[in-house]
Amino acid sequence: MQTIKSHQDFERVFTQGKRLNHPLIRMVICDCVSEGDPARVAFAAAKRLGNAVVRNRSKRVLREAARSCQLPIEGREIILFATPRTCSASPEEMREALQTLLRRARVAAPSARS
Repeated sequence: MQTIKSHQDFERVFTQGKRLNHPLIRMVICDCVSEGDPARVAFAAAKRLGNAVVRNRSKRVLREAARSCQLPIEGREIILFATPRTCSASPEEMREALQTLLRRARVAAPSARS
């Protein structure tokens, strides 16, 4: 899974992307700049969520949900933000929340693994 690493790319997706919210996940999704660019995902947890342990656990939960939904999606760049409820959610709840957001974004995601 390739991730968005540069601040410039993160800012571009954040400013140009479409925002979608769910109680467990916030998502910003944007088309890749050019057709040959790789699809990428970023995971973010704000300091207001808690200490480093809570933020890192939240990002691990987000990464597992992304894997179960087979992200990244070709031609898209996605930023997933943790919410206060992310850390305590079950993997099934996170997968369902992410699938809901992808459907609302009208993105044809590969079929999720069971």
